[in-house]
Amino acid sequence: MGCAATKPLTEEDKEAMAHSRDIDNQLRKERKDFIREIKCLLLGAGESGKSTVAKQMKIIHLNGFSDEERALYRPILHNNVLGAMKQLVLASRRFEFEVSDSNKETARLFAEEINPLKMSLSPELAAKTKALWEDEAIQKAYEQRSNYQLPDSAAYVLDSVERIAQPDYLPSEEDVLRGRARTTGIIEVSFTCDEVQFRVVDVGGQRSERKKWIHCFQEVTCLIFCVALSAFDMKLYEDENVNRMHESLELFDEIVNSKWFLETSIILFLNKSDLFREKIERVDLNVCFPEYTGGLDFLNATQFIEQKFNSTCKTGNKYLYTHITCATDTKNIRFVFNAIKDILLHKNLEISGF
Repeated sequence: MGCAATKPLTEEDKEAMAHSRDIDNQLRKERKDFIREIKCLLLGAGESGKSTVAKQMKIIHLNGFSDEERALYRPILHNNVLGAMKQLVLASRRFEFEVSDSNKETARLFAEEINPLKMSLSPELAAKTKALWEDEAIQKAYEQRSNYQLPDSAAYVLDSVERIAQPDYLPSEEDVLRGRARTTGIIEVSFTCDEVQFRVVDVGGQRSERKKWIHCFQEVTCLIFCVALSAFDMKLYEDENVNRMHESLELFDEIVNSKWFLETSIILFLNKSDLFREKIERVDLNVCFPEYTGGLDFLNATQFIEQKFNSTCKTGNKYLYTHITCATDTKNIRFVFNAIKDILLHKNLEISGF
């Protein structure tokens, strides 16, 4: 059986086919360009762990911190040690916990003379600080830490005080993650993952820093909102009449329902799970939420807090994903980021119509 002769292509047909190929190529290019950069905005109240998450992105995707970069954290760790001990001594006086006679002079120095911003940590001072840290009165003051402003890293740096004070001390990556310096301004971490450019933007969470947030709101692919789970019985640095968890919930409500983020994926990090797991065994969540009846139970408490934040979403098309995180745990953050990455890539393509 014979085959019909193929009709020769006219010039018009050739032009149409070339135009079709151009359109296909343009669509492929637009698809690639659309997902070429993902901008992640890190928001949350002060002390929620945002900057630690940003540091983890550098460790996971940019080969960590160089020796030169880690050396910059040396004065920060010194400041953290001195600042933590000063707060502990002042708290011991407030609660009338008397230090032992052998540590009284060191306690007086911390309370009255030592300025953490103007002093470095010598090996001699470190030895005295270590002895004071082990004093029963200071340990009792530490147990009351939810009642005054003490950084979460206090025990970590004070346990390491003699190492941190060595003349040749170079902070480890763990030290860098634990080191606390208040974020001011806007910090960006950019990296490529699976041929996609990610830009993680970290802005200060203290009330005085929030006026700068608006400058970062444009072209945001996803918003990562960090909440310190362990802060449910603590007060703000800025206002000791305001509960930190209540402040985070109010701030999340404001952000998640903002006109800026109606079509933005929202990632909720219920962070500091390690500290929360330890605290919830001895402090009931009902000190923050009187309606909570789940007892001293980690799972019940985290589910209750998650529901509290989820209930603030007033827009039906909101993409909200929640993760329980420990920002100082690189393995945990790597796992969570991989899950987020896949969600964002899929959502970007879905929204764009590809």
